[in-house]
Amino acid sequence: MTADRPNIVCIPNGEFQENCYLIADSASGDAVIVDPGEETDRFLAEAKARGWTIGAIWLTHAHVDHIMGVDAVKRATGAPIYLHPADRPLYDRLPMQSIWVGRSIPAPPPPDVELADGDRLTVGPHTFEVRHVPGHSPGSVALVGHGVVLGGDVLFRESVGRVDLPGGDGATLLASIKRSFLSLPDDTVVYSGHGLETTIGHERRANPFLTGAVSLV
Repeated sequence: MTADRPNIVCIPNGEFQENCYLIADSASGDAVIVDPGEETDRFLAEAKARGWTIGAIWLTHAHVDHIMGVDAVKRATGAPIYLHPADRPLYDRLPMQSIWVGRSIPAPPPPDVELADGDRLTVGPHTFEVRHVPGHSPGSVALVGHGVVLGGDVLFRESVGRVDLPGGDGATLLASIKRSFLSLPDDTVVYSGHGLETTIGHERRANPFLTGAVSLV
């Protein structure tokens, strides 16, 4: 990783194979965690092994598989929690969400910072732009910067996020992708909430939901 780019580590984890991300400035060791899912011990151990200090918890959205580790990470690090307010109802219903997937997870600590479209988030000297991308959930956000987009469950390799969960909407999701993802350069790397990374150019050419081969609405 060059000095002018952050170090990004993807950690697939848990029953849902959710992708948790660590983003760090290698020079200072300042780091953030994005979407801490099930295996919090792994996330914390990875950061410690690399000499990184987690200073913030950034959430792309508030579905159970992306937030079940928030409480443990918050207790271990004291890091502030960042969430878009449109997903606060989902976030507060984590105990109910966990029952739907056969778990029993207590309510997480309240978010510390409300995200908004156009916000700038930093880790060390590196800046990411917050883009509000509703459709998969009302408060989904993408984090854009340094030739990458951390998009949560909005856009996957040759697929898109589910819209059959509470707050989902197919037309809104496609509009978000076209506005906030397809406006990026083709070589932009997409780090999704599940599965392999991809690029904007590949999805523009090969994603059946974006080419019109498959209808979402």
